[in-house]
Amino acid sequence: MIDFVDETENCSFAEAVLVSLTRLMQNLDLKDKELCLVFVDNEKMHELNLAHRQVDSATDVLSFPTFEPEDEDMPILPFLGDIIISLDTAAKQAKDQGHSTEDEVKVLAAHGLTHLLGFDHPDEASWEVFRNNQATILTL
Repeated sequence: MIDFVDETENCSFAEAVLVSLTRLMQNLDLKDKELCLVFVDNEKMHELNLAHRQVDSATDVLSFPTFEPEDEDMPILPFLGDIIISLDTAAKQAKDQGHSTEDEVKVLAAHGLTHLLGFDHPDEASWEVFRNNQATILTL
């Protein structure tokens, strides 16, 4: 299940993103898991990025997992965490990359989900799972 909040109140393709993200979760055998997807503007994303990562700028996506991989004693919970996406940054990136904002938001949602599953991308090899999930969501 995906809880959804559009703080921008301005997204015409939210339903398509939710459908694709739900299908990706099913594809990854996460049918019994939950998350919250939130769309914000760059101003809000800047605030969140500064507060949680000490980075004084907006970013495209932030993930806030319920637990981290090193939390070995944490009980297994159905709620994976939160994915926050800046629609402003997504629109700019989509334009720069020559595809739709809807597709960019889907890619960012898949990227955020991959982080919620405990993956990170400190080196080139670790990007493979992100790229796979990002490509898959565009086919669902």
